[in-house]
Amino acid sequence: MMTPVSATTPRVLLIDDDAGLRALLTELIEDSGFVALDAVHGQEALAMLRQQPVSPCLILLDLMMPVMNGWEFRQAQRADPGLATIPVIVLSARTDVQTSAQPLAAQAYLKKPVDIVHRQELVAQHCA
Repeated sequence: MMTPVSATTPRVLLIDDDAGLRALLTELIEDSGFVALDAVHGQEALAMLRQQPVSPCLILLDLMMPVMNGWEFRQAQRADPGLATIPVIVLSARTDVQTSAQPLAAQAYLKKPVDIVHRQELVAQHCA
């Protein structure tokens, strides 16, 4: 049963171009009692973030996406004072995800396929 959504329900933004993964993670986020927002690429996510009255408690960020990739998104996010403090967890199929994403200063790095239990623990840690 889904938790009722209110203005104070924590939001999680998922940025990933994989529609199947977005659908799965959106369902898991909502089943955990959070509002799931999603974007296909970084540019769409930035526009969404700048229009939201309430910032998400966490961003789940893929690295390899069209239009604006994860590195470009994170650079733009960190340069925007209104968005810079939102924690980010990087998701990637890259075998060297932590090494390649280290300059992004993310709170955590998860390799795809994502360990669902670990992902849920990280979301709860940042959105409790």
